[in-house]
Amino acid sequence: MRAWRQLALIAALAFGLTDGARAEREPVLKQVDLPHSYYWRELYIPQLTTGPSSVAFEPDGKTLIYSMGGSLWRQAIGSEEATELTHPRAAYDYQPDVSPDGRSVLFSRYDGTGLEVWRLDLASGREQRLTSGGAVNVEPRISPDGKRIAWVSTTGTGHFNLFVADLGPGGLTNSRPLLGERQSKIARYYYSTFDHALNPSWTPDGKRILYVTNDEVAWGTGDIWSVAVDDPADRRRILSEETSWSARPEMSPDGKQVLFASYHGRQWRQLWLTTPEGAAALPLTFGEFDLSSARWSPDGERIAYISNESGNTSLAVRDYYGGQTVQVIPKSRRFKSPQARFVIDIRDEHGASVPARVAVIGSDGRAIASVNGWMHADDGFDRKLQAAETHYFHCPGRCVLEAPAGKTTVWVQRGFRYLPWQESVELKAGSEELLSARLELNDLPTAFGKFRSADLHVHMNYGGAYRNTPANLTAQARSEDLDAVYNLIVNKEERIPDIGIPVGRDPASTPGTLIMHSQEFHTSYWGHLGLLGLSDHVLTPDFSAYRHTALASPYPYNGKVSDLAHAQGALVGYVHPYDWVIDPAREKSLSNELPADVINNKVDYIEIVGFSDHKSTANIWYRLLNLGFRIPAGAGTDAMANYASLRGPVGMNRVFLDTGGELSPEALEAALKAGRTFASNGPMLGFELEGKRPGGTVAIPGPGVMHYRVALRSPASVDHLELVQNGKVVKAFTLGGDRRKSDFEGELKISEGGWIVLRAWNDGSDPQVLDLYPYATTSPIYFELPGGAPRAPADALYFSAWLDRVIADAESRTDFRNDRERNETLSYLRDAKSKFEALAK
Repeated sequence: MRAWRQLALIAALAFGLTDGARAEREPVLKQVDLPHSYYWRELYIPQLTTGPSSVAFEPDGKTLIYSMGGSLWRQAIGSEEATELTHPRAAYDYQPDVSPDGRSVLFSRYDGTGLEVWRLDLASGREQRLTSGGAVNVEPRISPDGKRIAWVSTTGTGHFNLFVADLGPGGLTNSRPLLGERQSKIARYYYSTFDHALNPSWTPDGKRILYVTNDEVAWGTGDIWSVAVDDPADRRRILSEETSWSARPEMSPDGKQVLFASYHGRQWRQLWLTTPEGAAALPLTFGEFDLSSARWSPDGERIAYISNESGNTSLAVRDYYGGQTVQVIPKSRRFKSPQARFVIDIRDEHGASVPARVAVIGSDGRAIASVNGWMHADDGFDRKLQAAETHYFHCPGRCVLEAPAGKTTVWVQRGFRYLPWQESVELKAGSEELLSARLELNDLPTAFGKFRSADLHVHMNYGGAYRNTPANLTAQARSEDLDAVYNLIVNKEERIPDIGIPVGRDPASTPGTLIMHSQEFHTSYWGHLGLLGLSDHVLTPDFSAYRHTALASPYPYNGKVSDLAHAQGALVGYVHPYDWVIDPAREKSLSNELPADVINNKVDYIEIVGFSDHKSTANIWYRLLNLGFRIPAGAGTDAMANYASLRGPVGMNRVFLDTGGELSPEALEAALKAGRTFASNGPMLGFELEGKRPGGTVAIPGPGVMHYRVALRSPASVDHLELVQNGKVVKAFTLGGDRRKSDFEGELKISEGGWIVLRAWNDGSDPQVLDLYPYATTSPIYFELPGGAPRAPADALYFSAWLDRVIADAESRTDFRNDRERNETLSYLRDAKSKFEALAK
């Protein structure tokens, strides 16, 4: 077994970990001042993928320059050989645009801090940095005369604004924002009140720029516009379009058509055409997959684009007339530096080959994946502990990689039951090395239960770079040592990507891995709901309370949705609940319906560990438990499993369910409903009180002493392990050694009824856990004494005050469809408030 200090040293050398006090995880591009980074970062910012991600034609129309694996590559159409043009150290290159004379290429480079625009001289290989300052600078496009550049930058504001500059041998001059800042009056949720301007491209005469903006648009990335470069007041809307960040309009060389990507009433992005005057848009391509980043050839006869039809990204060129398509596949690659091959072979404690999550850093400081592996990136990192975010891919058990010669470091993780494995190898140019990773089991004793693990909140497809399938989702789960995945079908704006899949168990499930299709009901007004185990159909509309749309009404409220789901035998839970502890008196607005639904028996579980702050969510959960509501702890990652910039792999947040070892939807949902669970992002917890496990009840005739047993097993060191009784810590355990394995037993004095949980948590983040900080909690064990549990009037008044704010906000809404909807909703909320007032008395 490798000692923890050795692992930490290897991690520091390989993944940029630095010494110093702990800080907090921050977003990858923290300089961008916009909400919901998990949307714009994946859907707009270029991402590291093993397949191509963006493309440009050279002037001859016969050769392409494209981004792949963080480098720029050149390949002739019809050839199988690609030549690497750039390979920066500890940085990645994207979004090439070739100058009209074919002598240079503009591109954006990500260095772990921001993105800057660079220029490559194709003859000499000289690279020139054109922007500086650490902002996000993307989508560089050269004017047809080669004398100007348009691009998108967050410089000065943190918002995506359109910039232009003069381009000369020395770099950029006269750099300026073309449109300036504008703030819309319309209410938005997924987007800032500040408008953005993005996706620029030049008209063939060089006088105007096409772009996308959300000027007074509530629920989409915006419409396609054009603006005169020398007279920014001359702006024209070309087409109203819900683009989801990636329309990237481009005018044909003859100036008569505008090519763009859209899902336009469908679930996947394809290529569409309109005119500069905004004629009715018509589709050019068709398919249940995404096409994006399309570019016209210089003669307008062909179109190059990126596709995810095969799952991973790929590059193709299509004839405009006839649609004949040529796949551009780099079967032979000429790298800028000497390469080596190495094989990773992953084995479990029995010596059997097993899939796992793998992160590899080469001697060039860059992340590497197998040729066809889906590269993923964490959405945040602690800058006191890491120099850049973690990139990783899933290896099926044995995978082959190419890497620059030199020291290469590999990090292997497989769920929570195995200790992380890390090793470095010195690769020699032209050699092939075998790296054997033998994983060490660190599992809970079976005496605490026979658990199955499930991620209750996954989105198989959600507009990301890849196209996922149930079979691939099964493989992702197996690599994370995850037994079950609930794929929650849900909308992204007007799309519902997986809507055609029947609810229930997917045929791609295997004896060891279940895939169940369920639903997330979206209303950012009342709070999002997980609907697990629907037996017949997805509830539609899948969302409500979307202001400034035809579904603006706040009806159905969540209690009504819960009734519809329960009628299908589903379990209903609140997902990714709270990023802070709610203070009813101080919240700017408050419309979350959780207290009303709990007191009306509509809630079967809460994601205590999810896409939220775990300790804040638990604080509110404790108040509900104090009032006698027996609500189990669930967990869900909210993983967008087809993203390249993933907020966490499938199973990062998971619930362990004591099913006696059975793996079936019925057994999993029965255990969740009964509270035979613990929720975690790493630490595993065993807890027993007087022979009862979580979900159970201990009844004693009066105050006395109860015997407990506790176990901790964790892939990462744990700072705190505690017993929490009725909201207060009653026992803090002292952890020794590497703080990843501990067992305790003892006695606890119990003088009143109530509940108790075991929890583990850390003060700060840990690179071994791709989440805010390590955290785990069991569901409660309940104990009954004569006289019952202590009263909690303060908690009842807290939720009464909470509902006061919710009722006031709902009363102010003027977009209910009719009085029946309004009256039913308000009556439901007022009744819930009166019940909390009764509890307070």
